Amino acid sequence: WTGFLYLAVVLDAFSRRVVGWAMANHLGAELVLAALDMAIGRRRPNDVIHHSDQGSQYTSAAFGKRREEAGGRTSMGSVGDAYDNAMAESSFATLECELLDRHSFRSQAKARMAVFSYIEGRYNPNRRHSALGFLSPISYEKETRTKP
Repeated sequence: WTGFLYLAVVLDAFSRRVVGWAMANHLGAELVLAALDMAIGRRRPNDVIHHSDQGSQYTSAAFGKRREEAGGRTSMGSVGDAYDNAMAESSFATLECELLDRHSFRSQAKARMAVFSYIEGRYNPNRRHSALGFLSPISYEKETRTKP
């Protein structure tokens, strides 16, 4: 109703958990920086690999600097390879099917609240994944931490 709202996410490839996310009405580097900052704040990563497509947001100097400061290395998909970012694309498809296709938002504020509720209230704590033995991302992380 009130224009586009873009979502950037940082997924933990181990657990499929959305560890960082941000929304904005533009596709600038600030959007992905905000998602990266949330992920860094939540996980305090050390020597991780950040995989992305070759969008200008991810190839920006600001993003590269912030990623390096956090101890991350770059991995980028090849141009035009739709399968290279399959995990992220799958999570977006799930969000679209389970939330966006079922609702219409009259304001960006309502859309933001719905996405927040979906990610933090459904996807991370309750959404089961076949690749995780049908556990949610949070349950999978708890389960794997308790094993030797």
